Amino acid sequence: MSLRKLPELRCPDGLTGSIHLTEKAARMYTPIETPRAAAADGSDVISILDVIGYDFWTGDGVTAKRVGAALRSIGEKPVTVQINSPGGDFFEGVTIYNMLRAHPAKVTVQILGIAASAASAIAMAADEIQIAKLGFMMIHNTQWVAAGDRHVMNETAEIMAVFDQAAAEMYAERTGNNVDAVKAMLDAETWLAGQGAVDKGFADSTADFEVEPAEVSNSTTALYRLEAALAAGKPVPRSERRKLMKEIVEGMPSAALDNAKPGAGEAAVEDSTDLSLALARLKLARA
Repeated sequence: MSLRKLPELRCPDGLTGSIHLTEKAARMYTPIETPRAAAADGSDVISILDVIGYDFWTGDGVTAKRVGAALRSIGEKPVTVQINSPGGDFFEGVTIYNMLRAHPAKVTVQILGIAASAASAIAMAADEIQIAKLGFMMIHNTQWVAAGDRHVMNETAEIMAVFDQAAAEMYAERTGNNVDAVKAMLDAETWLAGQGAVDKGFADSTADFEVEPAEVSNSTTALYRLEAALAAGKPVPRSERRKLMKEIVEGMPSAALDNAKPGAGEAAVEDSTDLSLALARLKLARA
C-alpha cells in the first residue's frame, strides 16, 4: 500500500482455518443488499458482504481468490472495500488483509454494518476506515479447531499465542494503541460501536451509508446462530433450540425438509447432542 506501512501477517505453516462465528456476531449480523452507488471518490468497489471464507450453508462467502481476482481487474487504481461481515475463516481474512495492504493505490474501507473477527482484520489494511454511525467492529483472539493428544494441544496453544501476538501488533500499529492494551481487548472480545471505534483508533471517521436489508431466508441466519452456539460448546436452552429449528425449517424447501427429518426410530431434537445430529442432517439436505 502506498500511504501506510503496515505489518504483514503470516499464518502458521500447515494450519487451515474454518468458518467460526461467535454467538454475538451471528446474532448481530444482518445481510444487506449490495449497494448500488459507486464510491464517492470514483474508485472501484469490492464488496465483502458475507462470511469470510467459503460458506457451506449458502455456497457463497468471501474468499481470497475472489478478492485477488477483483484487485487484478482493478489494477493500480484506488479501491473502496465495503464490509458487512460477521467474520469467519480468520486465515482467509489474513490473506485478504495482506492483499489489500500490498495494493499500490489508496484503499478505503467502509464498514456498512459490522466488521467482526476476520472482517475487522481485513479492515485494518485500509489507508482510511469509515464506519457507519450505527456500525460495529469486533476483535478477539484467533480461534480454530485442533485434534490430538496433549502434546498436539500444547503445540497448538503455543502457535496460537504467537499468532495472537502478531495480530495484536498489527491492530496496535494501525490504531496507535499500546500492544498490551490491544491484547487485553482481544482477550475480552471487544465490540466497538460507531464513534467508539473512531475514539479507539479502529476507524478514522463515521459516515451515513444508505443500505437496505437483503431478502434472505431466516433459516440462513438461524443456522449461523445455531452453529456458533454448538461451536462454543455451550448448552442451548430448549426454547432457543426450538425457535432456531422453527426458523430453519420454515426457510427450507419441502424436499430438503423431508430429507432433514428424523428417520424411523430416530429421536426428535431435544438436547444439544440431538441438535448436532439435526445440524448434520440439514447439511446433507442442503448439499
